[in-house]
Amino acid sequence: MDQRDIPAIYFDGASNVRRTVTLRAGEALEIRENGAPLTAWPWDTIRRADASGIGMRLRSRAAQELARLDIADHAGAALIAARCPALEHGAPGRVAVSRILVWSAAAAASIFAMATFGLPLIADRLAPMTPPGWEARVGDIVDGQVKALFGKKTCSSTEGDAALAKLAGALDAAGGLTLPYRPAVIDSSIPNAVALPGGRIYVFRGMIEQAETPDELAGVIAHEMGHVASRDGMRRLIQSGGTSYLLGLLFGDVTGSAAAIWLTRELLDSAYSREAETRADDFAADALAKLGRSPEPLGELLLRVTGEKKKTPMSILASHPVSAERLARMRARNVQAKGPQILDFGEWRALKAICSAANAPGPPAKPGK
Repeated sequence: MDQRDIPAIYFDGASNVRRTVTLRAGEALEIRENGAPLTAWPWDTIRRADASGIGMRLRSRAAQELARLDIADHAGAALIAARCPALEHGAPGRVAVSRILVWSAAAAASIFAMATFGLPLIADRLAPMTPPGWEARVGDIVDGQVKALFGKKTCSSTEGDAALAKLAGALDAAGGLTLPYRPAVIDSSIPNAVALPGGRIYVFRGMIEQAETPDELAGVIAHEMGHVASRDGMRRLIQSGGTSYLLGLLFGDVTGSAAAIWLTRELLDSAYSREAETRADDFAADALAKLGRSPEPLGELLLRVTGEKKKTPMSILASHPVSAERLARMRARNVQAKGPQILDFGEWRALKAICSAANAPGPPAKPGK
């Protein structure tokens, strides 16, 4: 091997003194200062240390833990590296990368597990414990945004309101809903229905127009009552926004239109879990069965909306995804309709016309005298 002296910088690990030395290859790596031997590192103890930015940095397992050699001479560094059999063992760069990869994978797995299992579990526990007053406050915020989003247009007429109240009241009595609810009709052509925190149930004009029978619309409203009964709106908000966001909102730390818009969009656009949909379907099927009506018309309505409104924004399909399994389950609960119609022909016609009646011009003003 080349016996020339190789310049280097040496730190002995006991002090912060920077010492200019030369290196010589022999039975061990000799470290010399001013021509005199200072110390020697056995070749098999030498390891690559953290990068110095000026060349190769070495350490030795036989020296002080913080002892280092910096070699800027690239040719000399290559000669020394060739003599070190374990130079790369435990190299910090590789170890650091491996640790970063391992910890990154662990962090990603933790986030996935929290999102997949943790938040749904937390939401399932917290939603039923949320005080009704808090839920009502969230419902008020979302209600204002829903109305603003659709131009503050809700439909109302004397006969239409009475028919809606009769339909919802029959389903409430049959389903045994213990929480307060408030049904209303939004004047929008979007075929949708949504249950908000605090018990508000909105049926959109587009859904009423799509419904061909009172049983079809009754199934939609009963399904939304099922979400109210299970407090699925609060459960979804907790799961999507996290408990800190919800508590901040309730205690006034999260304010402004952005927060309210986020809440509204989250309820209108995101999907319920399969478990939530099954619970709501079962609630609707049980309520309709007690009234002597079948849940199958609900499946038929959803199937019809699926075929005709696939690309409509915020349709019922966004928050209530339709699957063959759901439709099959509704059909399996089919019973022979033996109870009386929930609404008679006149009531059904009044409900179908609730928005056109609300928008109809009033009687002409009497001419002045």
